[in-house]
Amino acid sequence: MSLWPLGVFASIDAGMGVHLNVAHALAVPTIQLHAPHASSRTPERATTFMAQLAAYGMKLTVVFGGFEGESYADIPTVKRTVGLVPPETRAARVQEMKEIADFARLLGVDAVGLHLGFVPHDASDPVYGQVVEVARDLCNHCRSQQQRVHLETGQETADTLLTFLADTGCDNLFVNFDPANMILYGSGDPIEALRKVGRYVRSVHCKDAKWAVRPGEEWGAETPLGQGDVNVERFLRTLREIGYDGPLTIEREIPQDPERQKQEIGAGLRLLTELKLKIL
Repeated sequence: MSLWPLGVFASIDAGMGVHLNVAHALAVPTIQLHAPHASSRTPERATTFMAQLAAYGMKLTVVFGGFEGESYADIPTVKRTVGLVPPETRAARVQEMKEIADFARLLGVDAVGLHLGFVPHDASDPVYGQVVEVARDLCNHCRSQQQRVHLETGQETADTLLTFLADTGCDNLFVNFDPANMILYGSGDPIEALRKVGRYVRSVHCKDAKWAVRPGEEWGAETPLGQGDVNVERFLRTLREIGYDGPLTIEREIPQDPERQKQEIGAGLRLLTELKLKIL
């Protein structure tokens, strides 16, 4: 496969990402997949889905976990509900994430991704140590299946993420870098952050956003690719600088308006194609 193959975030049934027929219509060679509901994570469904991918000539690169009860309504809600940090749901979600990794193995995929949640910035916080242990547990499960774990950026600064990766100490723990999330959460300049964590980056989301008036207190605003504050050309040039040669996966979630979603993803793919010609 060529350098920087284009891709989109897709779904079987969970509602996040475009459906596979839309990805096919967009003529992308790769997809990331939002993990389907438990009822769909069966060997039969995996076989059917792999046959569809083969027929469309697509490669599946990462399967992403997501959980019931998560909400991205605002930053405080994200802190309470998202990922493996909230203690009330942690054990069940770790188990589900392992099951998602097992399903990814049925699909022949060697990487799973997720939002870990708001990891405390203070390493002396007891929750910090608990989440380190949870991440090790998940990484050990995935290592037994020759799989990597990709933590998606956003809720933490690059420095906090680097500390967490070092403290976890797992050789199969990496980063899915989403520059827009750094802006949406107010967690740091995305280009500076990318340079800091670059050696861990194994997958990316091509997404754009504008800074909030009060970064870190309120959401920024997601925009179509190329219309926000990420600076997509600078982002790609920095990916080149750090030696990243994997897929460029567009994530654009507008489930309430699928036609607009498809059009904006299509425009994003054209932008990435133009920039690839300019940079590579």
